[in-house]
Formats: sequence, structure tokens, C-alpha cells
Amino acid sequence: MLRTFAGGRLFGTRTGDGEPRVLALHGWGRTHRDFDAVLRPVGAAELAAIAVDLPGFGSAPPPAQPWGSADYADCVGAVLEEMARPVVVLAHSFGGRVALHLAAQRPDAVHALVLTSAPLLRLGPARRPRLAYRALRSLHRAGVVSEERMERARRRYGSADYAAASGVMRQVHGRIVAESYEAQLDAISCPVTLVWGEDDLTVPLRVAQAGLARLHDADAARAADLVVLPHAGHLVPLVAPGELRAAVERHLA
Repeated sequence: MLRTFAGGRLFGTRTGDGEPRVLALHGWGRTHRDFDAVLRPVGAAELAAIAVDLPGFGSAPPPAQPWGSADYADCVGAVLEEMARPVVVLAHSFGGRVALHLAAQRPDAVHALVLTSAPLLRLGPARRPRLAYRALRSLHRAGVVSEERMERARRRYGSADYAAASGVMRQVHGRIVAESYEAQLDAISCPVTLVWGEDDLTVPLRVAQAGLARLHDADAARAADLVVLPHAGHLVPLVAPGELRAAVERHLA
């Protein structure tokens, strides 16, 4: 059953008994339901946790302005006040962007991070849009190309996530894909476990390896490790929930 959190600003579910110690943040275009098999698997005890729909996804209305990851972290941070702190933050993909900001902003409240398939670092320069798209965009701004034709171009040349987004969420997408998180990786002080699919084509394994190296370079004493899942892709919460649960439980222990 859906519940409200953060004074009614967020919706999601609460599992387990006692005060929740785990906060689950889903990926772009996903919902809190992705973590059902992690937090309340059939035949096993439920973890005391909160899983929310991030604004713009599932049951949560989009933000009024085009937020970046730091804005999402500000919003989600209010949920921490309803939990037994410090918490373990479990985050997938886009949720991992938010989790990094949350851990950097609230070191007192975040005990550990379990991140999977999260775009931790940009390993190369951002790719420029194709010349044909840039030309159409210029003509659209000049009033020569119609909005209908421009929208067809956006859907043709943009990513699937960008094409599926609309309204302010398309602006949010454009903002967050331009972000990078070196400062947050350097700033966080809590233990970090990265759980990655070996065959992740959306956020390749080399991103996790580079993120792990950065964590160790910033603080050689920090507990940080990488768990690689053979034959798994991007949707680790769905295909390997047991590995994520094991990582969370290690930090809870």
C-alpha cells in the first residue's frame, strides 16, 4: 500500500518491522516497485525500509522546475527524518546520482551506500548532437522549422529516455545527463559497495571500476568494494535482488 513521506511530498512503501534503516531509490523511468524482491522477497523476512517514487516517476508528480540530482537529494533528505539514522541507501542508476549527493550532504545520516548501475563518472567528453539535429534546432529557434518537426527530430536523435520524457522531465533529463560526480565521490565518508552487471550496456562495468579507483584515491582507508555479477545487465534490482540484499545486510550488520 502506498504511503506518504516527507510531509506528503513523496509516495512509496514501508516494509518490515521497527524503524526503517534502509532507503531505496530507483532508476530513471522506474518506480519503487523495482526493489520489492530485495526488500520483501517471498519466503524471507522483510527489511525495515522505505522505498520512494522520485518526483516525476510512478505516483510522484514532477517537480515544478527542472531539478538536478542535488535538488532530488534535498527532497529525499526529508525522508531521513522518519528513519532510524544512520541509514543504508540502496540506489539504482538515476537513484545513484541522488544517493551520492545525499551522502555528501548528510554524512551524519548516511551509514553506507549500495549503488548499482549508477553513472558515477563521465569517462569521456559528452557527445555532441548530430549535425543534422543541430541544424534543425537552429532553424527551429529561428522559426523556420515547426515544433512538430522538431519533436520528431528529438525522438529520432535523442536517447530512449529523453524521447519518452515530456514537459519538465525532459529538461530534468537534459540537466542530469550533463552532470558528473567527482566532487561527491571525493566528499563522501561512508562505506560504499558497488554491485554491477558484467553485461551492463547502459552504464558499463568500467564506470564502476573507475568509480572504485576514485573512492580509494580520495581516501585509501575508506571501505569500498565492487561486486561483479556475471551475465547481468542494467536492471540489477530485477535480475539479481539477492546480491543487493546481501550487500545491504552486510552494512546493516
